[in-house]
Amino acid sequence: MAVLGLLGAALVGCGEGAVPKAASTPATGDTPSPRASTTAAARPKPGAEPAAAPTMAPGPNGLTPVYTRRAASSPQSAEKVVALTFDADMTADQGPRAARGERFDNPELIATLRRLKVDATVFMTGRWAEEYPDQARSIGGDPLFEIANHSYSHYAFASPCYGLPTVAGPDMAADVRRAFDAFRDAGAVNVVPYFRFPGGCYDDAALRSLGPAGVTAVQWDVVGGDAFAKDADAVAEQVLDGVRPGSLVVLHCTRSAAPATERAIRRIVPELRARGYRFVKVSELMRG
Repeated sequence: MAVLGLLGAALVGCGEGAVPKAASTPATGDTPSPRASTTAAARPKPGAEPAAAPTMAPGPNGLTPVYTRRAASSPQSAEKVVALTFDADMTADQGPRAARGERFDNPELIATLRRLKVDATVFMTGRWAEEYPDQARSIGGDPLFEIANHSYSHYAFASPCYGLPTVAGPDMAADVRRAFDAFRDAGAVNVVPYFRFPGGCYDDAALRSLGPAGVTAVQWDVVGGDAFAKDADAVAEQVLDGVRPGSLVVLHCTRSAAPATERAIRRIVPELRARGYRFVKVSELMRG
């Protein structure tokens, strides 16, 4: 199964297949300081007044906080909950490939999550939302899902990062805001103030640069290994072997780069439910 994790490291547009790489700063902590988000990114659903998505307090010197899973020491740590997250990757320069028919979406995956009634968080790039605005609006209007930020362009926020181009430090917060603007322009409603680093790559400089964006960075503790994978059972086994109460799983919603994900989900969901697990969005996991 370890081979699957290595496969993702080779994927320029989908670097999350490997273990998250913090160049010099570990996660600020996986237990958030309870506070309601006041960012414009977290907008309520029409006709409802849900609790604002929880965020973590900034770290020392204003460093953006990083969340990886529900803390094992929390009062709710024994609760069998797991957050499935799906990265909808698309870089700023992949438009011509999409025009030639390459698919960076995965509507079958979203349909399967709906059929199985699985709560999930989709980490979306702004470019993906621009390419598939109807899907972004549909996902962002469905109470099963929430949309989080995966940057505008899926360029790296630290280098080296699997060959990805790099966003300059002064431009990082603006890149994140541009993605939130794309979600708003597409009509997405259930948007939360969370951010996932492309490729999982970050360092102190990136955490400082993101401070003005007011987001909580969300990584993971279970690598799905679906990048480039064709064996859905192998992906499913990697997830099933890794999940523990409070886990946060990274998978992908990019059909051309992760074609086995939807089939893997058809096995992962019933098997975890048979073990007593409940699926939650990141906001609920963090609220615990």
